[in-house]
Amino acid sequence: MDWNVVFFLNSFLLGIGLAMDAFSVSLANGLNEPIMKKSKMCLIAGVFAFFQALMPMIGWFLVHTLCSCFSNFTKVVPWIALILLSIIGIKMIFEGKSCGEECCESEKLGFGVLLIQGIATSIDALSVGCTISEYGLFMALICAFIIAVTTFFICMGGLLIGKKFGVKLSGKANILGGVILILIGIEIFVKGIFF
Repeated sequence: MDWNVVFFLNSFLLGIGLAMDAFSVSLANGLNEPIMKKSKMCLIAGVFAFFQALMPMIGWFLVHTLCSCFSNFTKVVPWIALILLSIIGIKMIFEGKSCGEECCESEKLGFGVLLIQGIATSIDALSVGCTISEYGLFMALICAFIIAVTTFFICMGGLLIGKKFGVKLSGKANILGGVILILIGIEIFVKGIFF
């Protein structure tokens, strides 16, 4: 593949497509923690961007080295995403229900949960390794970088929107955020199994 406008446009569009799950989870995180500092917002968007760039590179590496293992692994990817996001979503729903009306401040998102979210929302990006397998290593890295930057800004938008509505929803934000995470897990699962 040559360095041209099509390469950059394709990388940007891949970034948008891959970032949609991370956007939705960012929205849920903003709903869950409406009084979030900008540094934490950058951390959350950065973690999602990192994993959205890392997974295609792992996929690229697997295509170039361990192709048969990669094809077997893609069968379990939807299950992993469904399980991880459902566990986090159910936890958020229970926290929202036990919080009650008087509860205004949600439990803050921990780094461990953030890592699980990052992996769960980006694990389907492993398959992008097949899409970019025709690229050399340097082009694949540039593509992954474009995906990361795109994801970062999309996730920041999701966090801002979530924070705005999280303040208005107060204690119900946890429940809504949990439902959103479970729905994202189901959507990844359905796409991975049936399409």
